[in-house]
Amino acid sequence: MTSPLGKDLLGLEKLTAEQIGLILDTAEPLKEISERTIKKVPTLRGATIVNLFFEASTRTRISFEFAEKRMSADTVNVASAGSSISKGETLVDTARNLEAMKIDMVVIRHNSSGAAQFLAERIESNVINAGDGTHEHPTQGLLDLLTLRQRWGSLKGRKVCICGDVLHSRVARSNIWGLQKLGAEVAVCGPRSLLPSAIGEMGVTVFDRIEQAIEWADALNVLRLQLERMEGGYIPSLREYNRVFGVTRERLDRAPKEILIMHPGPMNRGVEIDSDVADGPHSVILDQVTNGVAVRMAVLYLLAGNSPRLAEAAKGGV
Repeated sequence: MTSPLGKDLLGLEKLTAEQIGLILDTAEPLKEISERTIKKVPTLRGATIVNLFFEASTRTRISFEFAEKRMSADTVNVASAGSSISKGETLVDTARNLEAMKIDMVVIRHNSSGAAQFLAERIESNVINAGDGTHEHPTQGLLDLLTLRQRWGSLKGRKVCICGDVLHSRVARSNIWGLQKLGAEVAVCGPRSLLPSAIGEMGVTVFDRIEQAIEWADALNVLRLQLERMEGGYIPSLREYNRVFGVTRERLDRAPKEILIMHPGPMNRGVEIDSDVADGPHSVILDQVTNGVAVRMAVLYLLAGNSPRLAEAAKGGV
């Protein structure tokens, strides 16, 4: 059977609204598997999946590994440190050597934008982008969409503002494409030094003050300041950033309506978001984590060529 998503999942920009909806619809029944006493179905038994991570990761790597194991796939984790990659082996050589071992899928995270597509064009195995440079992080975008859809039912006409370090964020780009395709209005908010110069061409509203964003939005997706990607000069200091752009309880208390609070993690508490907001009643951050496993199970399931109508059967372990 042919996958309705095509061979690979490289980003949300090229997906249709119907394909995104299919992934979310497939993820919904798969969530129940994680609530069972025995958290496993035989759906991908016999499949071999390699997690190829060239960048440090905790949440995404573990979430993919949980998803793979809950669907009974055999998994192999390869990190750049301690592998032949650290000896100078190229990305393509690594992948081709792995493929020669008859693997079925590769989940790749890489610090270069376009690395996932580069790999996908050169190997026959399915490729899933787990984050490439500042390009996209499609499964994070999908789990964010699922979290919002569960709260609202539909995203059409809803207002979502992405706040913080949009310049360095692959999560922001996946969210922008996905939200717009499902009918939401999207805005960004942050210092101009942390917004892409061509942000206006992406069809988003730009706010220079966090108070404006809070007044406008139904949900805030608060991004981490990616200090490891900054060489300096982007912001005066962390304290100043929090003073001007931090999402605080005091600011939310002045909002005209209740706002959902999201964060892709890891959080810099006391910088882009305060703890009483992250842990507060309107936070859906832990829901995002839970939905991450279900969304990644759905992507694996669909890329394996399974019919979406079998999602219920897969849930039952058939």
